Amino acid sequence: MNRLPERDLRPGRHHLLKEHLMTEIRRTDSPAPARKPSGWLRPALVAGAVAAVVATLSVTLPSDEPAPAASKEAAALWEDIALAAEKADVPTGIRDDQFVYIKSKGGWATQRGDGAPAELQPVHQREVWLSVDGSREGMLHDPYVRSDHEPLEKPTPGIPSNTDYRHLQTLPTDPDEMYAWLTGASEGSDSKDEANFVLVGDLARESLMPPAQAAALYRAAAKIRGVFVVDDAVDAAGRHGVAVARIDDGERVELIFDKRTKEFLGEREVAVEDLPTGFEKGEVTGRFAVLERAVVDEAGQRP
Repeated sequence: MNRLPERDLRPGRHHLLKEHLMTEIRRTDSPAPARKPSGWLRPALVAGAVAAVVATLSVTLPSDEPAPAASKEAAALWEDIALAAEKADVPTGIRDDQFVYIKSKGGWATQRGDGAPAELQPVHQREVWLSVDGSREGMLHDPYVRSDHEPLEKPTPGIPSNTDYRHLQTLPTDPDEMYAWLTGASEGSDSKDEANFVLVGDLARESLMPPAQAAALYRAAAKIRGVFVVDDAVDAAGRHGVAVARIDDGERVELIFDKRTKEFLGEREVAVEDLPTGFEKGEVTGRFAVLERAVVDEAGQRP
């Protein structure tokens, strides 16, 4: 099988997802994701769809100007999300030899490297099985991977942003300490606020966060500058929710939560200006939705 160039991930995700996503990348026949010169792409909503753009927030700030503090509405929403996370149901008696199962769907912006405009993958289902303690190979099921169930490499020990459940249990439960951890663990961007926001999204998306650490994470996220609220955002499953959002590199990244329960639903990314990749202002450039999380006994086992 011909190997494709590795996908250019958003900087903050290199460590977090490299152990299982890079396996997928090297063995897929799908084209490489589009990458604009100063940015990087990740999951969000429907190809060709047009999202409402908040006019007063649709201009990317110059890189030498600090972003404004998070809006009061965003800070209040983060607190509501944290309160819900504290009460979230997590299976008891989780064993080291078990696996976190996450079922999702979404599609990514891709381009083949021949100068053609970027296109969105169709929305497709994805399932991953991640070792609870990080000591075992996981598994990926994705139609863009040639084999039906692709082995996932074990996480490299010692990486601060590893997402195995046992590592996440060691993170701080105090919001100030969590913010310090977040700032130290996030990387890959000239803007620490951007890197922190990306890492919060990565942890919300494809991991099982213990309730106390999840609550601390969302309270710490209230310190990230440049964050505002989008009252109506739609994930890859078509579910409407409220989003905390941030603009970087010409795109608005939205982390979407259920309006009532404040449970994480998914993510959407929208162009707020015409992009070098061919997407026009107002177009959705990616989408993602978490459909199910559970703990199972074996890789490949479904709840």
